[in-house]
Amino acid sequence: MEFRDNKAIYLQIAEYVCEHILLQKWNTDQKLPSVRELAVELEVNPNTVMRTYELLQSKNIISNKRGIGFFVAEDALAHVKNYRKTQFVDDELPIFFRNLYLLNIDFDELQTRYIAFIKETFNP
Repeated sequence: MEFRDNKAIYLQIAEYVCEHILLQKWNTDQKLPSVRELAVELEVNPNTVMRTYELLQSKNIISNKRGIGFFVAEDALAHVKNYRKTQFVDDELPIFFRNLYLLNIDFDELQTRYIAFIKETFNP
């Protein structure tokens, strides 16, 4: 995983975990990698991963089974969508709309490109 400079690493790791849940690579009640395992895999400090897991636990996306580890929560998919949607609408959408306006991209062109993207990316 390559980290960007413009966002805290623990938040980028949270996006990584959320994406795995959204893509159903990690399913309900599935055990997540331990803090140490994920830290080694992503080459970060275990405290950073722990901070990520604490954030996701506070959002009811993952749960901690004491002595066993962290697991994908029962309603994780709905919670991830809500969490990510809020982030997108608050943080990314205003920048996106600004660029659409500045570059004079209309909704018809945007829709055409969106449909092509979906076909190429998710229905190859």
